[in-house]
Amino acid sequence: MRPVLEIYSASGMPLASLLWKSGPVVALGWSAEEELLCVQEDGAVLVYGLHGDFRRHFSMGNEVLQNRVLDARIFHTEFGSGVAILTGAYRFTLSANVGDLKLRRMPEVPGLQSAPSCWTTLCHDRVTHILLAVGPDLYLLDHATCSTVTPAGLAPGVSSFLQMAVSFTYRYLALFTDTGYIWMGTASLKEKLCEFNCNIRAPPKQMVWCSRPRSKEKAVVVAWERRLMVVGNAPESIQFVLDEDSYLVPELDGVRIFSRSTHEFLHEVPVASEEIFKIASMAPGALLLEAQKEYEKESQKADEYLREIQELGQLVQAVQQCIEAAGHEHQPDMQKSLLRAASFGKCFLDRFPPDSFVRMCQDLRVLNAIRDYHIGIPLTYSQYKQLTIQVLLDRLVLRRLYPLAIQICEYLRLPEVQGVSRILAHWACYKVQQKDVSDEDVARAINQKLGDTPGVSYSDIAARAYGCGRTELAIKLLEYEPRSGEQVPLLLKMKRSKLALSKAIESGDTDLVFTVLLHLKNELNRGDFFMTLRNQPMALSLYRQFCKHQELDTLKDLYNQDDNHQELGSFHIRASYASEERIEGRVASLQTAADAFYKAKNEFAAKATEDQMRLLRLQRRLEDELGGHFLDLSLHDTVTTLILGGHNKRAEQLARDFRIPDKRLWWLKLAALANLEDWEELEKFSKSKKSPIGYLPFVEICMKQHNKYEAKKYASRVSPEQKVKALLLVGDVAQAADVAIEHRNETELSLVLSHCTGATDGATADKIQRARAQAQKK
Repeated sequence: MRPVLEIYSASGMPLASLLWKSGPVVALGWSAEEELLCVQEDGAVLVYGLHGDFRRHFSMGNEVLQNRVLDARIFHTEFGSGVAILTGAYRFTLSANVGDLKLRRMPEVPGLQSAPSCWTTLCHDRVTHILLAVGPDLYLLDHATCSTVTPAGLAPGVSSFLQMAVSFTYRYLALFTDTGYIWMGTASLKEKLCEFNCNIRAPPKQMVWCSRPRSKEKAVVVAWERRLMVVGNAPESIQFVLDEDSYLVPELDGVRIFSRSTHEFLHEVPVASEEIFKIASMAPGALLLEAQKEYEKESQKADEYLREIQELGQLVQAVQQCIEAAGHEHQPDMQKSLLRAASFGKCFLDRFPPDSFVRMCQDLRVLNAIRDYHIGIPLTYSQYKQLTIQVLLDRLVLRRLYPLAIQICEYLRLPEVQGVSRILAHWACYKVQQKDVSDEDVARAINQKLGDTPGVSYSDIAARAYGCGRTELAIKLLEYEPRSGEQVPLLLKMKRSKLALSKAIESGDTDLVFTVLLHLKNELNRGDFFMTLRNQPMALSLYRQFCKHQELDTLKDLYNQDDNHQELGSFHIRASYASEERIEGRVASLQTAADAFYKAKNEFAAKATEDQMRLLRLQRRLEDELGGHFLDLSLHDTVTTLILGGHNKRAEQLARDFRIPDKRLWWLKLAALANLEDWEELEKFSKSKKSPIGYLPFVEICMKQHNKYEAKKYASRVSPEQKVKALLLVGDVAQAADVAIEHRNETELSLVLSHCTGATDGATADKIQRARAQAQKK
């Protein structure tokens, strides 16, 4: 017969049952995330969810595997839940956080030849220790050392420690000795709190601490087969008879006692409850409760109780006591009675803030809902406040109690992103695991329920579907995801790269398109990759841009495959200058480019490329014959360089060879001679034949070189329509005015007038004004 693992809620409702097919189990325990940790004899730890779903497994190391597990503890620290192992070699191995597994092998205990009589884990200063008992000795193990420790003030005669317990906060320690004494003190064993003789020498089944928030005193609960004893710093103990075998679970504010048929909670009575309900209590809360009861009976005693409270000035305290006591009650009838009393008392107060009363009503409604036996989360008020509403919602989600979680969110009016949206997302992730429902139905149901709910990511739900092996469902869910940036990574992960490319292009996000293209390039062979690009013009264009900067050879292959001779020609031209240093290689690349342009029927580009080849060869010859630097100069710069070097005939021949227009050659020669300040040669050049560009450029270039003398030589030769401008350039305003008056040109008159400055040109300005006036009379 194989063993069966059964999981129940705290109220005894079955959650899961599964046939155990793995190795012998040494210890079971729950993590802080409510995952079941099953420690096996071979050192493997299997992790299950609340509903028996297998999550993961991990090993406690090869040494544990070889020596087997004798005993194990599952403990909780501020870092998470940990596992400590005692091996058959009597060595300890632990991990302080199973979520981030880091195994620590603890030091060896000298001379240890048998299992310790008892041991436990301690956590101090962010370090986990092991405390173990061997006979009358106690050993404390940390990550590096093994030291002997002695409890302060321990009664003599102890030959063995039978049981030990550490408090919920790891601050206190209790030791049960073979003399029947229970030593209680700090976890460092340096301070003794008390020692109690229970007069029972038999080793207890369990010993745990019971926190007492009210009195701040310490208490330990010890359990034998049919007896439960509560001991502390008092001469007497409290004893209970157990009807069945029971198991103790220490908690924040008490101890839970589980048996096969019952679930009880042992805790200290809160102050407010004791004040109200103790016999013959005259506390203000007790009087207010009685006043409210009498009021319901329509008795005048209600007025007497109220007057008594008001005369003592304790009505505010009475209301607060009733509200606080209601929080600690588990029976809804008693909660209502206390809250009615508080509400009754508030009516007689002018300025009592309602926040505490309203908040308590809300908290109790939530607590009563989760305490229902169908739900099975019997939190106390203190635990609920410590846990926070967000963690409680997470626990409801873990139990798949989605409707209740949503009702609580709506009742408490939590923001959608923190409440309803988050729960719906968890529901959807659970929904995709239901493999008995078709993909179409699941996707439709999720979309109908979620719609455009803010804070819900369809891509996260799709990722969960893909993790469950439902790729088609994941794709359907991604159709509802409005953010392409969330769709594309998952589609790539699912190896739906072509669909991912389409989504990326639709988004218009070039970075996203580049991401998919690089993924496709690594995933597909070269031919398939290029064919995919041909069907997506935008992607092809972007990839070309990428190749221009990163992969020129790939760009060439793309042009070749598409028979794009125009771009291929342009590619070879760029390549000739970017990668070829030798003139022969550059000319060869240009020849290839020219051939490509001819194939593209772009004769202009082909001829221009051939001209460039001729120019390169000529520049190389010029360098060989004349020296200097000519290579890679433009045609104009080559002509200018020849003129500057005094090689005018070579420059003219080059102009004829490359059919440089006469006007452009004159401009080039004019600029070059002016830069050389060879004014004599410039004058000869101007008289060589009639200037095709006129003589105003001669005036302008001379003035640019600050040579007014030479400029005046050419001003007289300027054509009549440009005469005024030339004269103004050389500074002859008076003569410019005479020419403008002679031409009777209003524009020229205005131009001259704008150049008249100061007293020196006053007569000229008057002359122009008189000429204007005469022109207007006519």
